[in-house]
Amino acid sequence: MNTLTRSHGIRIVGFDPRWREAFATLNIEWLEHWFVVEAYDREVLGNPEKYILANGGHILFAIDETGRALGTVALKNEGDGVYELTKMAVAPEARGRGAGRQLMDAALDLYRTLGARELFLESSSLLAPALALYESVGFRHHPAPRAGSHYARADVHMIWEP
Repeated sequence: MNTLTRSHGIRIVGFDPRWREAFATLNIEWLEHWFVVEAYDREVLGNPEKYILANGGHILFAIDETGRALGTVALKNEGDGVYELTKMAVAPEARGRGAGRQLMDAALDLYRTLGARELFLESSSLLAPALALYESVGFRHHPAPRAGSHYARADVHMIWEP
């Protein structure tokens, strides 16, 4: 397991099985707070190795000094040089500490190494702070919903255009 970045007592690392449960827990907490956990969410969160990692995707974690996962984000390989930035969540008690920004920066740094041609995300207009973060790093709004969207809650489609 390599540490990708470290700042403010938080380090960003790649997937390790010890944080598999945290990947699901962090995302389910966030989804249950704002929306509902959809069937597709349960599939992906229940088996990230199959749905994200096996297809050339990546999962990153923000880890605190004690080794606890504070947040996560994934780059899901959709094929043909297209990746989805997905499953980004930060624990409620860690919000506002910079973990989300660190995860985003690390995910974009990783994406740049993949030789891909497009990075997109799907979100909801209800999530103003998340949308502000996405916009601040170069994601631009495109017509939503995206063709082939997996999510009923998605009314925002953005593509990274640095």
